[in-house]
Amino acid sequence: RSNRIRTAQAAQMVMFLLTILLAGMVLSNLAEEKGNKIIEILAAAIPMDAVFLGKLFAMLAVSFVGIAVWGTVGWAFWAVAEDAIVTVTQTDFNNLPSPAVGWPMFLTLGIAYFSMAYLLLGSLFLTIGAMASSVREVQTMSMPVTMMQIMVFFLAAATLTDAGSDLELVAVAFPLSSPFAMLARAALDATLWTHLAALAWQALWVFLLVKGGSLWFRKRVMKSGGAGREKKQRKLFSGRAAQTVAIEPAE
Repeated sequence: RSNRIRTAQAAQMVMFLLTILLAGMVLSNLAEEKGNKIIEILAAAIPMDAVFLGKLFAMLAVSFVGIAVWGTVGWAFWAVAEDAIVTVTQTDFNNLPSPAVGWPMFLTLGIAYFSMAYLLLGSLFLTIGAMASSVREVQTMSMPVTMMQIMVFFLAAATLTDAGSDLELVAVAFPLSSPFAMLARAALDATLWTHLAALAWQALWVFLLVKGGSLWFRKRVMKSGGAGREKKQRKLFSGRAAQTVAIEPAE
């Protein structure tokens, strides 16, 4: 078990680096479309929930394509220059202990948990980016968002040696740190049903974050809530009153 902690640490670090590098692209997505008035066309055509989900899964697919492309480039470079590269990391990687669930299942769970971590952070980033009025504001928000990602990673990493403790249960239950904590569990514990429950729990939070973000976006930005309808009705009534006043002198 103590040797498998190295496998859990390596897996958490790789997933954290991929998430922090790729999920930040979602922040500026809605801000650019708000400036180009594209989001108004999308909101008039389909529900905002579908817009948010479509953006999240589209950016996730782009991330997988980027990982595949750059992974292939890195593998090709390594294959060509392997003899010229002197490094200790290759030996350390070859000596990583096998995870408790086995390498095929561990890699499958790694892809699933990376997808959930990306969707959870991406749904939160979409809501934050939707509140920004320009790309400059998005850049200002990027620092606290990055610090939040680092704190979530530290919370999950701090529980590696305390499996079953209260802190580890908090890391598993907290949605943003749950993918990292459960990936470490896959390296240390062979139980599989907990991963099914964790993936269902994380998917529920993705739905709630998308639903809450789209509602907030409609009410605060698109003004399509109750206050927005009342404002439109007042404008409509005032326009009709102005037409009546303009027509009566002519008659």
